[in-house]
Amino acid sequence: MTMPEPRPPIEFQPPAAPLPAPPEFIEGARALGVEFEPGELDRLGLFLAALLEANQTVSMTAIREPAEAWTRHILDALTLLPVLSELPEGGTVADVGSGGGLPAIPLAIVCPHLRFHLFESTGKKAAFLEHAARCCGCANIAVHNVRAEVAGHDRGTALDAGGERTRVGGHRDRYDLGMCRALGPLRTAAELVLPLVKPEGLGVFVKGQKADEEIAEAKQALYVLHAAHAGTIDTPTGKLVIIEKRRPTPKGYPRADGLPKRKPL
Repeated sequence: MTMPEPRPPIEFQPPAAPLPAPPEFIEGARALGVEFEPGELDRLGLFLAALLEANQTVSMTAIREPAEAWTRHILDALTLLPVLSELPEGGTVADVGSGGGLPAIPLAIVCPHLRFHLFESTGKKAAFLEHAARCCGCANIAVHNVRAEVAGHDRGTALDAGGERTRVGGHRDRYDLGMCRALGPLRTAAELVLPLVKPEGLGVFVKGQKADEEIAEAKQALYVLHAAHAGTIDTPTGKLVIIEKRRPTPKGYPRADGLPKRKPL
């Protein structure tokens, strides 16, 4: 039997120029109270140009019109800024199921004082995330090509330093804040995101008009995961569901690959 030759990796090309921000985006950002530092709008435009260009080769987004993408993607990402503003200098953020880099990369551009860890299981998309981070000059981004079900159990390496037991690396219980967009119903997304978050940290879930329904359905899941609904923030583009992680995630969660989606808690 002849084995097929492996396909060469996709080579993403840097965009020729940033996409200009339309007036409606500028007005929407101003309404959110966002003030851009010099160069940030150009870097956001570079990211969006890279995303729409890569979308011709790898399916990243159903939105193809630049003006709509500025609102549906970039402005939507910036609605998380009030929550991220509570994090300390050097705070860590885990973005699960990053896909095309939303909301993480726009937030990394305007929050250079935070460290963003992007988790994406699809190799082509993870390669794009690394490409986009380079194009936008985001040194505060690390991309992890791994499933959330695996990362959620990675405790790092145990070391004995001066008689004290410590751990280096790993992802479980590590991040100040976890977030996701379009990762499935809240009860599924919570099982994938919260194991990465420190106890007393937050999970932020970008949702639409069915947010209240999803919160009600997730009540048992949040109880099992030692978490609770801490509030919902209405935004111009949707809703942010805030979940507080009260204690370490129980040992058996997240469950094995695919189970959180096939059999939600």
